[in-house]
Formats: sequence, C-alpha cells, structure tokens
Amino acid sequence: METLAMHISNGIIDGPVAAIFAALAVAALTFCVLRGRRDLDDRLAPMAGLVAAFIFAVQMLNFPIFTAGVSGHLLGGALAALLVGPWVGALCVAVVLVVQALVFGDGGVAMLGLNITNMALLGTAAGYLLISLLLRVLPRTPAGLAVTAFVSALVSVVVASQGFVLEYWLGGTTDLGGNLAGLAGTMAGVHLLIGIGEGLITATTVVTVAKVRPDLVYALRALKPAAPAPVVPVAGGAR
Repeated sequence: METLAMHISNGIIDGPVAAIFAALAVAALTFCVLRGRRDLDDRLAPMAGLVAAFIFAVQMLNFPIFTAGVSGHLLGGALAALLVGPWVGALCVAVVLVVQALVFGDGGVAMLGLNITNMALLGTAAGYLLISLLLRVLPRTPAGLAVTAFVSALVSVVVASQGFVLEYWLGGTTDLGGNLAGLAGTMAGVHLLIGIGEGLITATTVVTVAKVRPDLVYALRALKPAAPAPVVPVAGGAR
C-alpha cells in the first residue's frame, strides 16, 4: 500500500484490451482537438490552463478502493466541461493524466488509454450531457447553476468508475470468481461518496466564477435557454 497508484496501474488490465482502449483514446482526443479549435478564443485559452492546473491539484486527493493498484479520486471532468466545454475539457483532463503518468508515475503508462477513456472521455461526456439537459430546465440562478454542477459532477464520477468495470470484464488479470457485479457495486458505492465531494467542489468553484465573470463559464455562453414559441395571431379576431 505504500506504492498505491492514483490510477489504474500496469498489469491490472491485459495488454490487448489496453491497446484497444489506447487506440480509442487517441482517436477520440484527435476529434476533440479538431472540435476544440473552434471554441478557442482569448477567454478560453487561458481558462483551459487554469482548469488543467486545478484538476491536477484536486486529483491529488486519493482514496484506495480496490487493490494496491487501483484507487478512486476526484476527476474534474464536469468542472472542465462547465468552464471550457466538452472538447477542450476532455483535453485538459487528458493532459493532466499524461503528465501524472509520465512525470509522477501515477497510473501505468501502458494503461494510459484506459485512464484517459474513463476520466477524460467518459467522465467529461457524461457530465456535459447532464449539464446540457439541466441548464435548459433549471433557472439560470446561482442555485440552479450549483445544482447543475453538483449533479453532473456526481454522475460523471460514477459513470467513469463503471468504465473501469467494463474494462476489467474485458481484460482483468485477476479472476473475480464471477463476482463482477460485486466489483461494479463497490466501485459505484465508493465513487458515489467521492462524487458528493467532487460535486460540492465543482458547484462552489463554478458558482464563484459565474458571480465574478459569467462570460468565463462556457456552459452559460454555449447553452442558450430555449426561446419561447412565437405567438401567432388568430385571423379574424373576436367580434
């Protein structure tokens, strides 16, 4: 336990499955780069750097949950999606994961595709889908934005944890004796608790930014509220 890794370590998932997810991660990140270039402007570029630095900091909070090689921690996907959008947000989380693996040894380099898939892709995508829905039905007040941030962060963490369950089912190197449901339940339960903490951090951060500079919150700019249907006058009128 003294060498507990922050992410999936080498040897947890077999090589072929890790290679497949590495190819998937490269393809998805390439698409994010192409789409993200459309969003980058004078506001988004420096914000992306700040978001990546913040995510790097919060991911240092580590919670051991499975074996000496796997642990849970704050992700930051929903936070990134709210502040810089899904495409740039996924890239921010991916950059953090690459630096952690190559420089700090957090997570196996061979498992980098798996970690990017779970945290940068699944987590950010799930968070932004919920953000897109909630910001269209909740009032755009500090309270509404806080609920949106909290729920999206909570769900994104749980979804990312289940990505690991799928990967372990495909290529886990330890026989669980058919107890995959137990692994899924453990991961979901622990990450539900972690998600509550991440939700509180995400809500506090986003609401604080929105109060000072709402123009820096990507979701508030990009997701416009639905326009009311135009009123069509009835021909003829009443007599």
